[in-house]
Amino acid sequence: MLKRFFSYYAPYKALFTLDFSAAIIVAMLELAFPIMVQQVVDSILPTGNWSLIIIVSIGLLGVYAINTILHYVVTYYGHKLGTNIETDMRRDLYNHLQKQSFSYFDNRETGKLITRLTSDLFEIAEVAHHGPEDIFITLFTLTGAFILMMTVHVPLAVMTFILVPFIALAVAYFNKRMTQVNTRIYDDLAGFSAGIEASVGGIRVVQAFSNEDYELGRFQQLNQAYRKSKYLFYKMMAVSHSYNYFLMRLISLFALFFGAYFTIQGEISYGDLVAFILFANVFVRPIEKVNTMIESYPKGFAGFKRLLEEMGIRPEVQDSPDAVEVESLKGDIVYSDVSFSYEENQSILDDINLTIKAGETIAFVGPSGAGKTTICNLLPRFYDIDSGTITIDGYSIKDITLNSLREQIGVVQQDVFLFPGTIKENILYGKLDATDEEVYNAVRMANLVDVVEQLPRGLETVIGERGVKLSGGQKQRLSIARMFLKNPPILILDEATSALDTETEQAIQEALDSLSKGRTTLIIAHRLATIKNADRIVVVTSEGIEEQGSHDELIAHEGAYKALYDAQFS
Repeated sequence: MLKRFFSYYAPYKALFTLDFSAAIIVAMLELAFPIMVQQVVDSILPTGNWSLIIIVSIGLLGVYAINTILHYVVTYYGHKLGTNIETDMRRDLYNHLQKQSFSYFDNRETGKLITRLTSDLFEIAEVAHHGPEDIFITLFTLTGAFILMMTVHVPLAVMTFILVPFIALAVAYFNKRMTQVNTRIYDDLAGFSAGIEASVGGIRVVQAFSNEDYELGRFQQLNQAYRKSKYLFYKMMAVSHSYNYFLMRLISLFALFFGAYFTIQGEISYGDLVAFILFANVFVRPIEKVNTMIESYPKGFAGFKRLLEEMGIRPEVQDSPDAVEVESLKGDIVYSDVSFSYEENQSILDDINLTIKAGETIAFVGPSGAGKTTICNLLPRFYDIDSGTITIDGYSIKDITLNSLREQIGVVQQDVFLFPGTIKENILYGKLDATDEEVYNAVRMANLVDVVEQLPRGLETVIGERGVKLSGGQKQRLSIARMFLKNPPILILDEATSALDTETEQAIQEALDSLSKGRTTLIIAHRLATIKNADRIVVVTSEGIEEQGSHDELIAHEGAYKALYDAQFS
């Protein structure tokens, strides 16, 4: 864990060296003040040499000026180092999340993932900045101050140091307990964030059902759980701080009490006593910092532990070692003995066999939950099959890199997702480097021209989060325009016209028919009127592929398709 943590320092060796070196010099200069006071009291003050006292004071002023500059370096560049490490960790985690398959996100809440990308990493950054320097400076200052105390009077130094082991034991105990508490806090915060994300994201549904009180109750439960975790953390912190405060004041008291005794006995001078008390204050200062370390370090290490757990989850779908890039595919697709299940012992597809010729339009129909969408989702490897093979143009899809495979497949999903931003930005998602002319052609082919022209800023109109300012049909057409712009050789249309009115649906259907020419098209449909002209209709039921053929052939066969057709048009 530590090796992985410190690997993030590698790109910032110069910044770390600057910060660490400045922190060391600051610690050394802190020890210089008691030494100079000792010399003033014992050697210079008895002489009455005021000029020398002025020179020494000016020297101390210079030391403080240097220390001030070094404090700026430690504060600014140290936090800059922590921020850089936090940024790199966030980049790695986000990159890791992007590689995960659909099944990963099926089992996780968005709010919890957002927490991992935000608050978890902020605490880690604090440890990344303060951790190494705090630990080193604490040990260095303790050791340096103790050695200098020993030079003044060995028995007095030992009597003062005798309380340190009790503080060390407290640090070890409270650090372990507070790490456990912080792990619980992070879990509660993740649930808290997920609950907020769900309730705020679904506020229209909440208000439509007048369930504000119910959601407030759920929120209160999450809020109270988070509060209790914070209470427990602060209780542990209060006990730790109080315990350490008492021991540190005992150290100062021991230094004063026993120092006065040895001074009265004539074993040490007044200058030695003053210097020793100052050394004791320097000795106590890093111990006071331990309280801060106990508060922040467990948070950081708990967050980093969660980060490693997340990063340790291997993507279920990834490129094989010998995967190849494909620049273009014709679209000959073959499913051979394909089986798939989302959960163990809950098979969705069992030994599916299907051959689709390049340029053919295939429509999948059947009852909900039979596996129509699943069959299509397996093609771009949104999920990996349990057994069997799927090939395109003779290539197993597992032998093609994910990026190049998905570049060849255009998907218009039933649940349209639009990004915050403008209409143009959302359409450009289909082809990021498209020209304005290409964008306009996509708009025209998706029958979106009238909508765009009626908007105050046309293509530059901001559509709001998830396209909230657009109607369902407009959002669907925008997603279709995005697919038109991508212009892939293989199309998957998952209820692509389901949110359109009859007139618009007909216009879009004509555009889709035009686009489908020369391309392999897989259509998932419940409205059978939209797929009458498909080259082949595949009826999928819980038993698998029950029958396939053209519309007329299946009607004449009087099987499952005929029953669906009669039920819909009776």
